[in-house]
Amino acid sequence: MPVIEQLNYSGAQMAALSICIAGGSIVVSHVNDAGFWLFGKFTGATEAETLKTWTMMETILGTVGAIVGMIAFQLLS
Repeated sequence: MPVIEQLNYSGAQMAALSICIAGGSIVVSHVNDAGFWLFGKFTGATEAETLKTWTMMETILGTVGAIVGMIAFQLLS
């Protein structure tokens, strides 16, 4: 990570940055996600119901994760 090393972040700041990246990576999941199909099969939901439920849940989860990471990064700065 040569670019990030030049920013001289502490280990805790790097962890918070990783949380932000991870949170943002799961926003707006779609049918090509294996979790989408597992969730649908285990709950017995139709494809349309799974799309509405899974995508909304992943969007909320990713957004909250990214916000928590941003707050942690600011507190650790």
